[in-house]
Amino acid sequence: SKPSHFQITLLVLENQDLQDSIKPQKVEFHSLNFNTTLHWQPGWAREARDALYFVQYKVFQGTSEGHWFTSFLLSLHRYGQSTWQNKDDCWGIPSRVCDLTHETSDIQEPYYGRVRATLAGVYSSWSLSCRFTPWRETMVGPPMVTVVHSNKSIIVKLQAPQSPYKRKRGSKITMTNYYDLLYQVFIINNLLDEQHRVLVYEGKDKVIKIQDLRPGVSYCIVAKTYVPMLDRSSAYSSRQCTVLQ
Repeated sequence: SKPSHFQITLLVLENQDLQDSIKPQKVEFHSLNFNTTLHWQPGWAREARDALYFVQYKVFQGTSEGHWFTSFLLSLHRYGQSTWQNKDDCWGIPSRVCDLTHETSDIQEPYYGRVRATLAGVYSSWSLSCRFTPWRETMVGPPMVTVVHSNKSIIVKLQAPQSPYKRKRGSKITMTNYYDLLYQVFIINNLLDEQHRVLVYEGKDKVIKIQDLRPGVSYCIVAKTYVPMLDRSSAYSSRQCTVLQ
């Protein structure tokens, strides 16, 4: 016998409930040194843990200022990229993270991401991220620190964090290519207090000499990058420690 109108309505309502309950939550871009991923949480239903996900991204249109014709030409130049693009590697995946580093490589442009879920043949609606502009929002990481000790002094060598982008010859482009970076170098005297960091240098030099230190004392060095234009600091680098002879 045919299902009654009431049964069909119930089925539609159940599907609607399932659609709502598996819809991805908290869709967010996370970005460090332009390594950019889209993250999300599963829907509130317990079954949502078994859902598969689909990711799309797009460039936000209408960002260019000035004449409308310039905007029109720019939108043509982007080959209609302001329409949603599928991310093939993140199409029907169980994971809740998707790498969009390559797709967001035009670092001055604003992007959106969106995710939908499917379970038992039912598809949720799309969940949208906030707007994300890589240059403004990526976190710049700390420098890499190496420490060499000589008589009563420590020489600190700093290496700028690297972006995922490469020059034609294959070497990675450092973050100093995109930002005016300052380095902040801190010293920790382990004899006094392992938590107390003293700022001993701020500037652009890659090699810093810290003098007048006490022999036989264990010192550690940590460093940060600072982006003055955005007033943003990185996390601390890992500690590099040495005992002066």
